[in-house]
Amino acid sequence: MTLVILIAFLAMTAGGFLMFGVSLKDFSETLAQPIQARRPTMRVKIRDATKKKKLKGIRLTIKETREVLEITGRSTKFGLLCVASLALMVLGVIIAISLNNLFMVPVMAVGFSLMPFWYILFTSTAFKKNLNGELETALSIITTSYLRSESIITAVEENVLYLNPPVVQVFESFLAESKLINSNLRHALEELKGRLHNGIFDEWLDAVIACQEDKTLKTSLIPIVNKLSDIRVVSAELDYLLYEPVKEFVTMAVLLIGNIPLIYVLNKSWFHTLMHTTPGKAILAVCAVAIFVSIAAVVRLTRPIEYKR
Repeated sequence: MTLVILIAFLAMTAGGFLMFGVSLKDFSETLAQPIQARRPTMRVKIRDATKKKKLKGIRLTIKETREVLEITGRSTKFGLLCVASLALMVLGVIIAISLNNLFMVPVMAVGFSLMPFWYILFTSTAFKKNLNGELETALSIITTSYLRSESIITAVEENVLYLNPPVVQVFESFLAESKLINSNLRHALEELKGRLHNGIFDEWLDAVIACQEDKTLKTSLIPIVNKLSDIRVVSAELDYLLYEPVKEFVTMAVLLIGNIPLIYVLNKSWFHTLMHTTPGKAILAVCAVAIFVSIAAVVRLTRPIEYKR
């Protein structure tokens, strides 16, 4: 009966969306935006300006997912990701109610809604490794040409044909701005900072900007590029260790979930206690919390190695 009421409520909600012409995509994007509190006081503004407050939890996950989509050129799909998150949240609620376990309703709703964001963060590892490889090649050949010609525009022009996405788009935009829009090389290089969300690339740009004032500083470019090589070597050595948490999580999750049907086979009274009593339902909710928290931890632990300035 509860499931029928939930389905009726969802149908009524969908009808309300259609009646008022509200887009599900816009609605889910609005939910994903940071919640605005009351108007901050001057004291709060000063504190925020002097000391950045680090995001945590769900807000950090959504922020990192948006950044990954921007880096990979899929920022327009953030709305679809939010719609998928909303649909999975409803699915999680339906599953919890079908099990007649109210303890699991908020757990399944939050956990299922975060699954698309966790998927994007987990699959971004391969993209970041590929980006580091392309960036290492690009900066190496451009730096070599720059050491010879002492002109960053000439160095980029000579090698832009050999670059691959997403690095090539960044340097093509640099050439377009420096040659057609603004002749100020310092400004054009400053505009590139943050485009690839890579600390070594930003440090390389700072060094190139400094070289525009003093050409003798160009020898500092090679050690910066070598940092990408060091990261590649260390990452290759630690690949097995990085994915070790994934193997452990999958093993423990299978054992945890597999125990439920195993209990049914061994002792049906234990299964009835687990599924139909208040303490048993609470235990299932705790197990679900442990699984979702573990997924978040695994996604965070399997991040590729990055250089921090």
